[in-house]
Amino acid sequence: MKNHLIVSAVLSLVSLGAMAQSTTAGSVQRDVNQQTRIEQGLQSGALSTSEAAKLEKEQSRVDHMQARALKDGQLSPEEQAKLKAAQDKASRDIAAAKHNTTTGNPNSASSQRMQADVQRNINQEKRIASGVQSGALTNHEVSKLERGQSRVTRKEAVAGADGHVGAVEQRRIQKTETRQSGRILKQKNDAQVRDPS
Repeated sequence: MKNHLIVSAVLSLVSLGAMAQSTTAGSVQRDVNQQTRIEQGLQSGALSTSEAAKLEKEQSRVDHMQARALKDGQLSPEEQAKLKAAQDKASRDIAAAKHNTTTGNPNSASSQRMQADVQRNINQEKRIASGVQSGALTNHEVSKLERGQSRVTRKEAVAGADGHVGAVEQRRIQKTETRQSGRILKQKNDAQVRDPS
């Protein structure tokens, strides 16, 4: 009987750990999806550079929320609910911006710069998501990386707030993105791994 209780307790803990990891994975995958929708809006002209900048500012807040929520290595039900609500609002805001009367010129230099930066966000978030899925990233590491993603998207938001992303602004963003890329690589390849149980 005692062994049965121990086995049940261990299985419960394993189940909770898998659920926490799965919610982290879902949250990061949602970041990928939101960034993809922003880039598609820029490419089609449904989003102007300034609209994309506003959406990136909102994505920065979501990334920051993720970083704070995962800082202790866990995603509580309350944190998960708040994060989901923020992501739902961001999703609605993306849809509204893509379907309003404001349009952008996807061939303008500014839009092209913003598109490139958002595409890099997609790539970075995909790398984080794959690290979560493979177990190469712990929730603590995801927290640090999402804090970095928040910095990148905030810089994009500031750069495009006036409706124009200049070459100098893009170089600054790219420098931050390159540092973030190195952090992702380092965290995915360090000795820390998520407990597979």
